[in-house]
Amino acid sequence: MFDVHAGYIILISGAITVGLRFLPFIAFGHKTPKFILYLGRVLPYAVMMMLAVYCLREVSFFKGSHGLPEAAACIVVVILHVWRRNTLLSIISGTLLYMFLVQTVFC
Repeated sequence: MFDVHAGYIILISGAITVGLRFLPFIAFGHKTPKFILYLGRVLPYAVMMMLAVYCLREVSFFKGSHGLPEAAACIVVVILHVWRRNTLLSIISGTLLYMFLVQTVFC
């Protein structure tokens, strides 16, 4: 059986989603403001730095592995990103190295 209440929820959610997708075109027209273009260039780097700080905030250099797996993974990410300019490759490689080091070497 089809629940009418669930159907209304799906329709309203769909209408809100479509409205949010069209809102920038309605608000800005065909010309994107320079501030939005600036945010598009700057925010990805800011988000990545916030994620790095969030992930490394509880690393202790005085206990356990002394932050060596984290440091090695960060170095690999930076080197691969500078060399290949591929964000996905560098993040996946750093994650795999970190997991390998934590699960095998520094367990």
